Amino acid sequence: MLHTGSAVAEVIEGGRKDPARRVVDHLGRRRVLLLLDNCEHVIQAAADLADRLLAECPGVTVLATSREPLGVPGEAVLPVEPLPDPSALRLLGERGAAARPGFRTDEDPAACAELCRRLDGLPLAIELAAARLRGLTPRQLADRLDSRFALLTAGSRTLLPRQQTLRAVVDWSWDLLGDRERAVLRRLSVFAGGCTLESAEAVVADAEVPRAEVADLLLSLVDKSLLVAGLGDQPRYWMLETIHEYAAERLAEAAETAVADRHTRHYRELGRAARARLRGPEQLDELARLDSEQENIRAALRRAVDAGQEQDALVLALSMAGYWMLRDYRAESRAWFEAVAALGPDPFAEDAPPPVPLAVGPLDVPLPMPPEQLAEARRHLGLHRLLSMFSGDMSMLDNSGALRTARRILETYTPDLPQSYRNPVLSRVFTVFLTGEMERTREVMDDAVAGARAHGGPGDLAYALQLRARLLNDLAGGLDQAIADSEEALALYTAMGDRWGLADALSAKAENATKSGDAAQAELAFRQAIELSTQLGAHQEVPMLRARLGEVVAERDPEAGERMVREAIAESAAGTGDAEGARLYGRLVMCHLHVRRGEYAEALAVLDQLPADPAVRGPLPSVFGGIITCIRGWVVARSGDPRTGLDLMRDGRRAMTELEGGATVFVEHMAMMLMTPIAGALVEYARQYGHPAAARRAAELLGAHDGLSGTPGSFMERAEHTRSVQALRELLGPDGYAAAHEKGGRLTLGEATALMNDPGTFDPAGD
Repeated sequence: MLHTGSAVAEVIEGGRKDPARRVVDHLGRRRVLLLLDNCEHVIQAAADLADRLLAECPGVTVLATSREPLGVPGEAVLPVEPLPDPSALRLLGERGAAARPGFRTDEDPAACAELCRRLDGLPLAIELAAARLRGLTPRQLADRLDSRFALLTAGSRTLLPRQQTLRAVVDWSWDLLGDRERAVLRRLSVFAGGCTLESAEAVVADAEVPRAEVADLLLSLVDKSLLVAGLGDQPRYWMLETIHEYAAERLAEAAETAVADRHTRHYRELGRAARARLRGPEQLDELARLDSEQENIRAALRRAVDAGQEQDALVLALSMAGYWMLRDYRAESRAWFEAVAALGPDPFAEDAPPPVPLAVGPLDVPLPMPPEQLAEARRHLGLHRLLSMFSGDMSMLDNSGALRTARRILETYTPDLPQSYRNPVLSRVFTVFLTGEMERTREVMDDAVAGARAHGGPGDLAYALQLRARLLNDLAGGLDQAIADSEEALALYTAMGDRWGLADALSAKAENATKSGDAAQAELAFRQAIELSTQLGAHQEVPMLRARLGEVVAERDPEAGERMVREAIAESAAGTGDAEGARLYGRLVMCHLHVRRGEYAEALAVLDQLPADPAVRGPLPSVFGGIITCIRGWVVARSGDPRTGLDLMRDGRRAMTELEGGATVFVEHMAMMLMTPIAGALVEYARQYGHPAAARRAAELLGAHDGLSGTPGSFMERAEHTRSVQALRELLGPDGYAAAHEKGGRLTLGEATALMNDPGTFDPAGD
């Protein structure tokens, strides 16, 4: 009785105490792990209790689960991350099998992986999705996740109401927020791919949410597990997809259209500011910044296009044109240029007003643009659009609309306009390839360099110089000027701190050195260009540079050179555009290396791989297919069967001449690369059959090549050229060779092409 009475007295006395005091007294010096679950809805009380227990009960450890930290001394926060992919898939498989016996994630692994990813690896969301597998396939479910809050409503009846549907789960967190936290969260949904603090301040802040409070509100949302904060010098904030969709619904309900407008303006100006920094010492930092902001820039551009906001769209597209080129986003840039161009009139229509002289460009003036700057912006976009259509797609050579635009561009930008000599208008020099006026190329380039000196900035002049350096490299008598141009361009780009320009200028310098036979200089310049391109992340440029480097290195170390070429081919395997060109070029180099070693079967095996290559199967397959057939003929001729080899070359040339329009002149220039191998096949024919006419025709073709292009532009071509010259001097005698070579050297491009296509070239005996 005494014992019982004592216990009753303790209970009565304890009932008069503060409940927290009773817990503290009870735990006293016990060693206990105390679990406080779901603290977020009583966060202050939970924090007070934990703080008191830790202060007065040294043996107590508190483990609290909450959507935000308790904020008490000694607290160690361990974020509960979403399930990793394997665990999420396993959970989906287990819960799916419970809902539909026999279900396995390997029935449709792609759809199951998409479900887990788009549900952010959240266990409750995955369990709700798994319940829907009773009546939907994984693919049907994944395709309907844009309506996830209406879809995922089949939670267990034994769960708390706030855990029975996906919407209830997020509603619970939303209801715990203050008004400003809610405003910030819903406004952040306008961002795609997250944002920096500075971007959030620019877009989210207004009279309701002062700019000075945005940082604290972001941190509060991070603490409440509604935002994720990244690490690094420029931390980014983003939402899980489920939270993002919920916040977007709330933003739509609030009808705060000004938020989207601020987002568009912010990224429009971010792109405008980035344009200049992309060509200076801040280049790498700016590239990283644009890489991280691409989703936001796309969202702003899509919004501007959909709303018909032409000037916003023009500034965004023109500002991003250089970035898209550097990152090889060719298909995307082409689509954007088309979409933005559709918002305004054709600036190169026959009745379009002519441009007026402009001291600055359209990206250098605020919006709204004056009429003359708006017209110039449309012309800039039209030029980018044309070049993006042509880039990697030579079918444009037969596109009448593209040819008309190209001619109008050349007619529109006259020498009296200062903007004719600033970027992007300097790129108009490429339109001579489309119009078939390639004989004007030297004239247009000389004018571009002179005009850039007078009216352009250092970047404009450097660009014009490195373009002319490449052009002159392929013209007879132009090598000295090409070398001078590439050196001046290098100096200008170095002073600007422009790695992108430096890589281009170094590539031009390497080509000049190759042309002059300076293998050591070419190797050094190619290596430097590769290093810079790698730093920039211009990965599409590297395979071609490496293939060219391997070709040069093979002169001193065939094994190392071949290894580099094979690496270039492997690097280009997944690429497009320039990478496809590198794959084609690399295989042609491999073919030459095999021929040098007398490995003719191996050389033909390399060529056998090319018809399936996208670079050959793509636009103008007859041109590339014809070139490959001609090279095959050269290999066959070198292997000891010149008659069959010349037959193949004839077939290849016929395929290349099936085109019309602007393509014809362009293909004539491409055919220049075949003069040396055709001459080589004729040399083999003359040797085998003792046919002097074949030898004379070979000498004439070499003369035409040298008269139009100068010395061979690659070490491989130079080796074949030298071999043929030595043989022809033996077959014709020094004087006979000189006479035939001189005769060919007087031919124009058209006459040289006609000589190459002459039936007597491929059938010297007239059979």
